Amino acid sequence: MNPPRMPQWPRSWRLVPWPGNPRVRGLFTSREGGTSGGAYGCAGGGGMNLGDHVGDDAQAVQRNRSLLAEWLAGVEPAWLQQVHGTDVAALDDWRTGQSPRADAAVRLRAGVAASVLVADCLPVLLAAPSGRGVAAAHAGWRGLAAGVLERAAAALARGAACRGEDLQAWLGPAIGPGHFEVGDEVRAAFVAIDAGAGVAFAPAAGEGKWMADLFELARMRLQAAGVPRESIFGGGLCTFSDPARYYSFRRDRITGRQAGLVWLAG
Repeated sequence: MNPPRMPQWPRSWRLVPWPGNPRVRGLFTSREGGTSGGAYGCAGGGGMNLGDHVGDDAQAVQRNRSLLAEWLAGVEPAWLQQVHGTDVAALDDWRTGQSPRADAAVRLRAGVAASVLVADCLPVLLAAPSGRGVAAAHAGWRGLAAGVLERAAAALARGAACRGEDLQAWLGPAIGPGHFEVGDEVRAAFVAIDAGAGVAFAPAAGEGKWMADLFELARMRLQAAGVPRESIFGGGLCTFSDPARYYSFRRDRITGRQAGLVWLAG
């Protein structure tokens, strides 16, 4: 299957490359390209809110999901019930309409996209070599500290019969280090796992407050899972600071969700 080539593909969506791994497709959507209005909309058109749990009109969300499926040209997104945990859903027996309770998912066959919804949390896509499997993970600070990326990488490596160091990863848009203020307890949670994690925190203006770099924390956790740093791509696109393109919960509170998706070409 070739990557979708439709003229109405929103320009702010990112179809990402996988060096040396041509069977793999990765996509990060934005708030552009859909039918949602109000807080879920987009300047100059409808919003592509894909979250069905955030107060948006249910019919608009269904239309948005249908549009996405059309753009994916025969690949069906598998949505999760995300709870900021570490469970990893196996999608090889997934059926339409199922919504596993998990924050990561692995797929070893074509036809279905492992998918996560985000609006400041970090979407992380993973791929095994030679297109032997893919995974997607929803990584907020709680999931990162609890090991969601390590568990997703281990599940993918196990299913694809490879090693963690064979995997590739893509980091999608998330709240950037200039806007993600956290308390001492968040920094302490990461430093307890890895003393070197302190470099991902800069002092903020308030006492006991820090500016956290989700992208760097994710790179550290992926490296702990064996993924080489040179095989970790992306990072740096800030949802909070780009309201024209991205939903941000911390900025707006009432808002939609964009998605990170990864799948195998047939």
